[in-house]
Amino acid sequence: MTSLKPPPTASEGSAPAAALHGGIRDPRTLILRNLRQSGIYIAFVVIVALFAFLTDGVLLSPGNITNIVLQYSYILVLAIGMVILIIAGHIDLSVGSVVALTGAVSAVLVIQQGYPWWIGVAAALAVGVAVGAWHGFWVAYVGMPAFIVTLAGMLLFRGLTLRVLDNVSLSPFPAEYQKVATGFLNGLLGGHGYDAFTLFIAAFAIIGYAVSVFRTRLARIRYQQSVESFPLFVARVLLVAAVVMYFAWQLAHARGLPIVLIILAALVIVYGLMTQNTVFGRQIYAIGGNLSAATLSGVKVRKVNFWIFVNMGLLAGIAGVIYSSRSNGAQPAAGNMFELDAIAAAFIGGAAVAGGVGTVVGAMVGGLIMAVMSNGMQLEGVDQSTQYVVKGLVLLLAVAFDIYNKRRAGATR
Repeated sequence: MTSLKPPPTASEGSAPAAALHGGIRDPRTLILRNLRQSGIYIAFVVIVALFAFLTDGVLLSPGNITNIVLQYSYILVLAIGMVILIIAGHIDLSVGSVVALTGAVSAVLVIQQGYPWWIGVAAALAVGVAVGAWHGFWVAYVGMPAFIVTLAGMLLFRGLTLRVLDNVSLSPFPAEYQKVATGFLNGLLGGHGYDAFTLFIAAFAIIGYAVSVFRTRLARIRYQQSVESFPLFVARVLLVAAVVMYFAWQLAHARGLPIVLIILAALVIVYGLMTQNTVFGRQIYAIGGNLSAATLSGVKVRKVNFWIFVNMGLLAGIAGVIYSSRSNGAQPAAGNMFELDAIAAAFIGGAAVAGGVGTVVGAMVGGLIMAVMSNGMQLEGVDQSTQYVVKGLVLLLAVAFDIYNKRRAGATR
């Protein structure tokens, strides 16, 4: 088979040196070249600054930042799986019901039956995988639209939740189970008035990020793709480092590093690498970008579609464990509207309605935009009805922005 990799160029040997010179020096040009991704980061900064001003800094206080992480972590977990489905041209309307069902199964085993807490976690994940396989079978091998299959699943698994719980709530979970969503790692490396371990992890993450983006820069130069000038590149890395360290400093002065944040960070890293650096990830983008071309290129479309739904079920199971751990119980109405929050996070984060576009990091930023808006409006005492109106308008504007980008790209060809 002929390799698709382009032949080496004379400039490859000088790529490390080229990484320090040249590149686009105008920030405005860089923003306009990738308006979809640049826009969400700018919007996030503006929204955080706005609500920090309106709440007199309460939004960015150590305690409130910790609360944002704890309150919205399960939505961010769901957004990871949802953006992968949307990239492939699908959607899942059942994740809220699956969150409720997995939490209910865990509660019955741990609270009613008296099994160890980890049995409940394992059972919840197994149920999530089984649900994902159920959806994957109907979508990938029967050929039914994901919208219809998961709409049916939303009703089916909500009914099963009511049956499993016998229409009553169960609580409380043992302390070990509760620590999944409410526990903290604090004092492992000491610190006077702050948690040094949290700062160490943040510093380690910044170093990893810097190495990763520098390697990406080298690869783009090696293949003669445009990059920003080195001073702008350094400024971007320093800006990210400053934001991460500020966030970590606030956590370190509150209760330390939340366990659920470690879980979320691990998922973001794993799925970010999977979607960007593996054959399976490239196949997901290929299916969403051009299904016919992907099929003719030898992509096993049915297999890929099946496994991305299994993956969504697994992540819904993880979200179910986190939510039931945080609420310290299982309720028949748990997970209501979670699917809409996850879908909104994906689209606000830059995913395209038609598929083929989107990133895990973008979905995380989209989810954080929703989280900051919700938290900020709650701090300001905005009533629930107004919050729904604002969220709906933000989602509408995000999709309109995606359509604008497509028309703009078509006009420039």
